[in-house]
Amino acid sequence: MNLMNSSRPYLIRAIHEWILDNGMTPHILVDASGDDTVVPREHVNEGRIVLNIAPSAVHGLVIGNEQIVFSARFGGRPMEVFVPARSVLAIYARENGQGMMFGEEDGSTPPPAADPERSKARPILKVVK
Repeated sequence: MNLMNSSRPYLIRAIHEWILDNGMTPHILVDASGDDTVVPREHVNEGRIVLNIAPSAVHGLVIGNEQIVFSARFGGRPMEVFVPARSVLAIYARENGQGMMFGEEDGSTPPPAADPERSKARPILKVVK
């Protein structure tokens, strides 16, 4: 079976562009608990941090397939920020909250129909609030 790359970085780039095209401010919600996540720890709350990734707030933003990298100032201090794409929990517009939330790593589990063993099992439905 051919595994596909995660769709998460592609969706992050697309939603980022969409938010900017609508004149709004893109923010990302990041799971800051990973050792490979470099963010200002003093702004982490309950293992998460919200980062403004608007062009006016960051310098050198690169939304790559594996990570998001940029420079920004936090409390007047410059910092290089490094966020693995898998650690982005959501991207949304600050002004109205529209955007996208991410669940488990996208593309890591084939859909039930693609896995013959799983397709024999009964579907399980959960209420998501």
